[in-house]
Amino acid sequence: MALAFDEFGRPFIILREQESKTRLRGIDAQKANISAGKAVARILRSSLGPKGMDKMLQSPDGDITITNDGATILEQMDVDNQIAKLMVELSRSQDYEIGDGTTGVVVMAGSLLEQAENLLDRGIHPIRIAEGYEVASRIAVEHLEKIAHKFEFDETNVEPLIQTCMTTLSSKIVNRCKRMLAEIAVKAVLAVADLERKDVNLDLIKVEGKVGGKLEDTELIYGIVVDKDMSHPQMPKKIEDAKIAILTCPFEPPKPKTKHKVDIDTVEKFETLRKQEQQYFDDMVQKCKDVGATLVICQWGFDDEANHLLMNRNLPAVRWVGGVELELIAIATGGRIVPRFQELTPEKLGQAGLVREKAFGTTKDRMLYIEHCANSRAVTIFIRGGNKMMIEETKRSIHDALCVARNLIRNNSIVYGGGSAEIACSLAVEAGADQYPGVEQYAIRAFAEALDAVPMALAENSGLQPIETLSAVKHQQVKENNTCCGIDCNDVGTNDMREQNVFETLIGKQQQILLATQVVKMILKIDDVITPSEF
Repeated sequence: MALAFDEFGRPFIILREQESKTRLRGIDAQKANISAGKAVARILRSSLGPKGMDKMLQSPDGDITITNDGATILEQMDVDNQIAKLMVELSRSQDYEIGDGTTGVVVMAGSLLEQAENLLDRGIHPIRIAEGYEVASRIAVEHLEKIAHKFEFDETNVEPLIQTCMTTLSSKIVNRCKRMLAEIAVKAVLAVADLERKDVNLDLIKVEGKVGGKLEDTELIYGIVVDKDMSHPQMPKKIEDAKIAILTCPFEPPKPKTKHKVDIDTVEKFETLRKQEQQYFDDMVQKCKDVGATLVICQWGFDDEANHLLMNRNLPAVRWVGGVELELIAIATGGRIVPRFQELTPEKLGQAGLVREKAFGTTKDRMLYIEHCANSRAVTIFIRGGNKMMIEETKRSIHDALCVARNLIRNNSIVYGGGSAEIACSLAVEAGADQYPGVEQYAIRAFAEALDAVPMALAENSGLQPIETLSAVKHQQVKENNTCCGIDCNDVGTNDMREQNVFETLIGKQQQILLATQVVKMILKIDDVITPSEF
C-alpha cells in the first residue's frame, strides 16, 4: 500500500493489484462485520439450553456429525468470512479454557454486536462503545463474584459435583442418562485428581467407545482398555497378578542399517541362517521369561515364528499397541517402557491384578481390559451406544462434564444456571450505568440488554413466550432480591434454580463474559476491510 498525491495535493492510496481487490471502509465495514458475527450467533442460538436443537453437519467426505456442542458445530462448519472465523476462535478458546459454555459465549457475543449496531446507527463512535462494554463487563464479573456460592465437597460427599455435571449434561443428547454419566465423570476425575494441589490431569482419563449395547452399559474402568486382542488365539484370555513387560522393540532379528546382500549358495548356509534367526527369537523370549514377565505388550508387530514361540513358552503377548496407550499402561501399572531386550529387568515390569480379554456381541470384536493396577491413577470411561454418531456425541458430552468437574476442583465457586446469573448481572450493570456520565452510559445500558439474550434464548428454545417469561423472572428477582431465579426450561413449576439444582461454575461464566467482550471490542475497532475480490 503506498500514498500518492493528485494535482490538488489531496492524498490517495495506491493498492497493489487494486482492480482485483474490494474495499469496505468506515461504517459500512463495521456493519458488514457485525452482520457476519450475528449470522454465526443466530445459528447457535437455537441449540442453547436443555431444550436446544441439535445440528447435523456433513463433511466433504460424507461423514455426518450430529451435535449440540457449540465448539464442535463451529469447528465443522466451513466458514469463509474472517469475522465469522473470529467467532469460531472465540468458541474454541472457551472450549480449551473451560470446556463448557461454548454455545452461550457465541450467543452473547452476537447479542453484544446487535446492540452495538443500534448504537452505531445513533452516531456513537465505535471506540466509545468498546470502552463502555469494557466497563460493563468489569461490573458484571465483579457482581458474579458477589452472587457466587462456595461449594463444599470432599471425597465422601461428591453430590455437589454430580449435580453440576448433570446441569452440563442436561443440554446434550444423553440427558436421559445424565445422572449415571455425571457419576462416572465425577468418579473418573476424583480418581486422577490431586486434591492437595487442586489439579486434575485429564490426559489420564481415556475415553473409549464401541458401537453396540445401549448407553446404560457405559462403565468406568479403574485401569486401561486397549482395542487389541492377544496375538495368538490359543493364548490364555485371563491373566491374574500379571507382570507386564512393555516393549518398544520388535520381536524380529536385527536388521543392519547399511545396505547389505547375503549370498546363500548351499543348503548348509541356509540352515545356519535359519538356526541363527531362531536363536535370536529364542533369546528374546527367554529374556522376557527370565525377568518374570507373564504378559508382553509390544508397540510393534512380530513374525509368525515369534508368535508361535511365545505361544509354546506360555508367554501371552499383545502387538501393535499405540504409543499413547503404552504410556497410559505404563502409568497405570507402574512399569517402565523398555526400548531394548538387553535392558529388561524385573524392576521395570508393570503390575496389574487382572488382565482379561472381553468379546462383544456376535461380532468378533475383542478388547483387552487391564484392571486392578498398582497405581490406579489412569482410568478409562468405556462408552456403548447404538451407533457411531451417538458414541461420538457422548464422548463430547463426557468431555464437557469432565471439564466442569475439573473446574470445580480448581475453584469451587458456583453460580446458578437457567439464565439467573445473566439476569442478575444485567440488573447490576443497569444500576451501575448511572454512575457514568457521557456517551459510555449508552454502551453500558446496551451491555445490560445484551446479557438478557441468553435467558431469552433459553425461554424461546423451551417453547415459552420469551419476552413475557423474561420480564416475569426479572420482576421476581428484583421483588424478592433473589439472584437464583431463572428460566424454568424443564417445566418443573418453580423458577428457583436452587430447588431445581441447576448450577454452573463461576469461572466458566466469568470467562464467557470476558471473552465475548474482548472479541466484540476487536470487531468494533475494524474500520477498513480489504479483501481479494472473487473471480
